[in-house]
Amino acid sequence: MDIFIKLSQFLLSLSLLIILHELGHFIPAKLFKTRVEKFYLFFDVKYSLLKKKIGETEYGIGWLPLGGYVKISGMIDESMDKEQMALPPQPWEFRSKPAWQRLIIMLGGVTVNFILAFIIYIGMAFAYGDTYIANADLKDGLLIENKAMQNAGFKTGDKILAVDGEKIAKFDNDISAKIVMGKQVLIERNGVQQEIKMPNDFVDQLSKVEKAPIVGIRMPFVIGAVAPESKNTALQAKDILISLNGQKIKYFDEGKTVLESNKNKAISAVVFRNQKEVVVPVQVSNEGKLGVQPGGLGMESLEKLGYYKISKQEFSLFESIPFGITKGKNQLVGYGKQLKMIFSPSTGAYKQVGGFKAIFDIFPSNWSWETFWSITAILSIMLGVMNLLPIPALDGGHVMFLLYEIISGKKPSDKFLENAQMVGFVLLITLLLFANGNDIYKAIVGK
Repeated sequence: MDIFIKLSQFLLSLSLLIILHELGHFIPAKLFKTRVEKFYLFFDVKYSLLKKKIGETEYGIGWLPLGGYVKISGMIDESMDKEQMALPPQPWEFRSKPAWQRLIIMLGGVTVNFILAFIIYIGMAFAYGDTYIANADLKDGLLIENKAMQNAGFKTGDKILAVDGEKIAKFDNDISAKIVMGKQVLIERNGVQQEIKMPNDFVDQLSKVEKAPIVGIRMPFVIGAVAPESKNTALQAKDILISLNGQKIKYFDEGKTVLESNKNKAISAVVFRNQKEVVVPVQVSNEGKLGVQPGGLGMESLEKLGYYKISKQEFSLFESIPFGITKGKNQLVGYGKQLKMIFSPSTGAYKQVGGFKAIFDIFPSNWSWETFWSITAILSIMLGVMNLLPIPALDGGHVMFLLYEIISGKKPSDKFLENAQMVGFVLLITLLLFANGNDIYKAIVGK
């Protein structure tokens, strides 16, 4: 069932993005009276799963889920229809239209991608608001269990004050990305501020350690379940450990430290149970364990217990517009920084480039519309940016040649465009194999 839910979200998101991207080409083509021969979701190599011709356009669904396309008459694209291009240009063909019209047609797809992302962020602000913990309310700092972060110099209890001079006002999902792409991180440790210089190959280092969040909030020591073989049957699910061996503990990481120093000992514990403090004897194993499964608490419970103050900002429809636009702009800039890291070999970020499995894995195993739309917005930005790369066979390649034509007044020959299309196609296949090869490699080595 988990796989089905993930796959459903993956296919729905992918289909939505492909259809809207291609619609971005289709609409201006029609407005400029350019014939569109095909409009396909996925690729119809040799045959289609479904197709229907309406007017001059064949609409269909292909069997190969690697993208989609619109086939525009008189355009040198991945179809490489040389027979059509050998015939005299017709008024309804792409090649017969003014350069500025062709430019608008080619920019239509990425324009829709960016607009879609901004609309999603605006809609999410209106529907869900913005829930976060103010950075000032993280009195005891953050949880740092990621080995790459520890090797860079971070410790549990550190407060992240700024990244590259940008003040961190709240703890949310964006803070990890800011740290990964940052060069200088200002922290406060034990009341003293200091700056940590991020390693240039930090992304590569992340890939070599056990997966763990970049940063997290410190959580109480909650008992999720007691193992059947555990000697500590006096403990109960939902107990919150607040003292071990006479030492007060507020967080799980503090409890682990106390247990490590009391291996193979019988000690006294105090738990918070049913709104009361209860003294419970416990036996620590020689591994420093209690034989229990850790549990968790929701944000509402954490707030009631006084651990954190949860802030939520609600937006009216008009208030959500500037917030959503700012969110989209930040995501767009952030993805641009990621691409810069990927194309800088010294960072090692290229090793983390993933293909379809990497995209599939970011969807959760439970259905959440908020998470679905958030991921779809990010993927829409990624699709838009990637399509703008000046690689022949991508929209950005066509735009590059059209800009050359507009500036110079000279149109590249059809033969040149055909050869460029082939080179671009080979580059795309190479990138596709590299990205999905990375997925396979990670699956084999387990990282």
